[in-house]
Amino acid sequence: MQIEEGVIVSGKVTGLTDFGAFVELEGGKTGMIHISEVAPNYVKDIKEHLAVGQEVKAKVLTVSPEGKISLSIRKLNDQPKERDKDREREPRQPQQQRPQRPRAERRPAPNVWNGQKSDAPASGEKMSLDDMIASFKKQSEEKQTALKRVDSKRGSMGYSRRGSKQ
Repeated sequence: MQIEEGVIVSGKVTGLTDFGAFVELEGGKTGMIHISEVAPNYVKDIKEHLAVGQEVKAKVLTVSPEGKISLSIRKLNDQPKERDKDREREPRQPQQQRPQRPRAERRPAPNVWNGQKSDAPASGEKMSLDDMIASFKKQSEEKQTALKRVDSKRGSMGYSRRGSKQ
């Protein structure tokens, strides 16, 4: 039997490791079932699901050029069952989606910066280093004053959040 992707094969578990199980297939070839492909739910210990010598059926996921065969029991169980195929299904109703507004109609992002306007000169003019430092110092002092004002409104009595007096 030719082993190709998507084919369902059967074999015997020959070894268990922390990361999966090795399965001897027909023709003497060996495939591996990764621990994530053993069951549809999380598998902490593979020994709870498989045992050495156990006969298993699995779906071939991949066959590498080196001949490594990747198997999955989980994908085998995900396949639709025969009785599901025979059952008539009602056509699914499409879900109604909320219409999206075009980008032009979307609300602009809120302006989160409510600070003072910059003292920067008109475009094209360069500030000297002294002017930039003075501007930075002015803005910093304004922000510190605003923070102190907020802090005093909260009822701060000079204590930090760690509980020690400043």
